[in-house]
Amino acid sequence: MFDKQEFVSKLVVKNESKVVLLVMDGVGDIPLNGKTPLQAAKKPNLDALAKESDLGQTIPVLPGITPGSGPGHLSLFGYDPIKHQIGRGILEALGSGVEVGERDVVARANFATWNGEVVLDRRAGRPSTEESAEVVRLLSEKIKKIEDVEINFYPGKEHRFVVKFTGEGLGDNVTDADPQKEGKPMVWAEGLDEPSKKTAKIVNELIRKIAEVLKDQPKMNFALMRGFSKYPKLPNFCEVYKMRAGAIATYPMYRGIAKLVGMEVLDTGQTVEEEIQTLKQRWNDYDFFYIHVKKTDSYGEDGKFEEKVKVIEEVDKVIPEIISLKPDVLIVTGDHSTPVPLKAHSWHPVPLLIWSKYARKGASNAFDEFECAKGTLGTVHASDVMTLALAYAGRLEKFGA
Repeated sequence: MFDKQEFVSKLVVKNESKVVLLVMDGVGDIPLNGKTPLQAAKKPNLDALAKESDLGQTIPVLPGITPGSGPGHLSLFGYDPIKHQIGRGILEALGSGVEVGERDVVARANFATWNGEVVLDRRAGRPSTEESAEVVRLLSEKIKKIEDVEINFYPGKEHRFVVKFTGEGLGDNVTDADPQKEGKPMVWAEGLDEPSKKTAKIVNELIRKIAEVLKDQPKMNFALMRGFSKYPKLPNFCEVYKMRAGAIATYPMYRGIAKLVGMEVLDTGQTVEEEIQTLKQRWNDYDFFYIHVKKTDSYGEDGKFEEKVKVIEEVDKVIPEIISLKPDVLIVTGDHSTPVPLKAHSWHPVPLLIWSKYARKGASNAFDEFECAKGTLGTVHASDVMTLALAYAGRLEKFGA
């Protein structure tokens, strides 16, 4: 089977160029009342950048396939998301600093609201990180083991947390314990092979125990779990592309996926401005920077048009600060689209902007879904973005005679 990363790696050459990949999670949209959030936002800096850039759009997995954030990011980092299928549990766990060993299976969990029959709210009203951590501490005190499997809980952001199952003979080929939509009955975990059947049995028993412990909680009275996974092995990003890579992200999952592929995860604050300050402080330490902005996705999932617009405008304000560092290549894109009308991830192509002195300038007037669809790059697979980044940075030698 043809391995794109292996092929590209043989053409990579080292130089002093700097590449910045700015990912606005879920930035792509469809119009609401005639405009998308990108079109509605006041973003003079991104629009000016578009006039000096090559624009296009990406397909994260395959046309018509709606990707999760894991596959979306793996693809952006140059990995085949179909070949490398990774559960969200390992990403959330690594991003939260959880040590994962050979006997462990980890899962990404959500606090939820349940009435005993249907899941009323998959995010339990989006509690604060502090509120969620208190409930995680309660679970840690009350539930330590089920049968011969040790249970450990780790707090995450807002309604999210991580569960680690430690024991012999556990598999990770387990379906999600999550109905995926509000107003539906609970969907319980199922194991798809013998080791995973043991895991699924423990998972379902744990969820029932959580419901019993939290029965008096007004909103956080239940838990959903998905993305069951053991520790996978992937080609190392820094070795494949011969670059020192630093990741700047606030949410555990995105820190986790960066760590999983071999990037160094940098300490940073919680705001976009603080992330850019981290970029400035560590500018001389790395060749490649991945910067992640989460709230474009969160507000898309919540159906909040104006809030998504404001996040885009917040990102726009820091563009001059990034440019002032004189990167050789600046890429602005998303890992998938999260349209406000759908309140969910979608299959729609994702806007892509590549700024470089080698760009074909002057063909585009703004950074939005429709200008990108008409752009000079056309529609490319997201896993080609890293190859393009290397090319624009002068880091690929000619192929063949």
